[in-house]
Amino acid sequence: MQKFRYCFVIFQKHFRNLKYLCPRQNVKKDMKKTLTTIIAATALVLTNGTGANGAVPEGRDTSNFRKWVNTLVDDEISEQLANMPNIEVGKGISFSPKDDSFKTTIRFRMQNLVGASFDKGMGVTEVNGQVRRLRLRFDGFIFSPKFIYSIQLGFTGSDAKATPNGKSNLILDAIAYYKPNSSWNLGLGQAKVKANRAMLNSSGSLQFVDRSIVNSEFGGDRDFGLFGEYYYGGIDKFALAALASVTLGEGRNWGASNNGGLAYTGRLELFPLGRFHAKGEYVEGDTYHEETPKIMLGAGYSFNHRSQLTRGMKGSMLPGDETRNIGSYYADMIFKYRGFSFNADYMGRHAADPVGFASPSFVYTGSGVNVQASYLFDRKWEVAIRNSSMLPNREVRPFAGYKVWNQSTLGVTRYIIGHSLKLQLDLSFNQMAKPASPDYDRLAVRFQLELGL
Repeated sequence: MQKFRYCFVIFQKHFRNLKYLCPRQNVKKDMKKTLTTIIAATALVLTNGTGANGAVPEGRDTSNFRKWVNTLVDDEISEQLANMPNIEVGKGISFSPKDDSFKTTIRFRMQNLVGASFDKGMGVTEVNGQVRRLRLRFDGFIFSPKFIYSIQLGFTGSDAKATPNGKSNLILDAIAYYKPNSSWNLGLGQAKVKANRAMLNSSGSLQFVDRSIVNSEFGGDRDFGLFGEYYYGGIDKFALAALASVTLGEGRNWGASNNGGLAYTGRLELFPLGRFHAKGEYVEGDTYHEETPKIMLGAGYSFNHRSQLTRGMKGSMLPGDETRNIGSYYADMIFKYRGFSFNADYMGRHAADPVGFASPSFVYTGSGVNVQASYLFDRKWEVAIRNSSMLPNREVRPFAGYKVWNQSTLGVTRYIIGHSLKLQLDLSFNQMAKPASPDYDRLAVRFQLELGL
């Protein structure tokens, strides 16, 4: 009984530090310290590892035991953080009062890009230099860790350009989540529609300078609406995630729709070998260096009822008052193990009468396949390859300008501080079958500096 009394005192002393274990964001160090103290002291007492004063007897080898404790704690923390809403965890500068009544984490990131494109004869067709992305983000909770918010603003031309209906486009994310327990998240606001893995990956956590041409065409976008997430399982056991949303269907910062319908999106993710550490399913490359094989199998579908845009939640306005019912489908997987990573994505779009508009408007129907693999050397240098193929349906080929578009990319990344500070260089080769014009860019070279806090 004396041993259990010691354990109770230890747990009571540290209980307050654990009350926000599931919902808090930037607490990895604090949680690890607290959990380590509780687990280590409890286990040592119960196994006669300490005396009445809690001291470890001299000469006792505890190195293996401490390794076990640290592994256990890391897994526990990863399991708790894995079920947070899809926001980046544990970065930036955080502010919180002593009473834990609120918490705010401020982060920023920028991507500075230079590049050049070449035609078939290796003549320069374009020289590019730009701030590709410049974003400011605020995450945290207010009043209770069950009420979580995420705000993200974009300031570059590509992020902030006006929507097709002329509305301002500065806001990327503005969403509030209610988290009743560790399994459920319910959100209202504007955020990424959770349909495919490639889009859910942050643009700051990519192996290449940007996402694939397949995702650029078929991938989802941000939209305003209701979002729900359900998680089951953990790090070292079978797990799944079910994600769904009902949104306006017109993309970012649209405001109101008097002609279109709504978008209905669902996604299911299976983790046969358990969840990835540090939400690694949404981070390209095995930067965490998984010590056991991890795999995710995902599938999603989004139905956009009476869309006013050529690509559902993005693209240009359809002429006149035209609308189309657009369905987008997705299947993807990711595998990671000890520095090796493999991703595969299949996605496509279908719609009735995709070319029944005044030229040049059309709905791109068809499919695309993206495959990429990489290996991380010494957690510093990564070499990655990617092959992407675009396959438009027969009726839209004259408008797309090709029968098949294949792009092969070789990328080299130097990680200085993970994805927060890195240098990226990639080389892409384009090949089109039956192109409308033989003068398309054959080769592109890009270099990018990414800096984030």
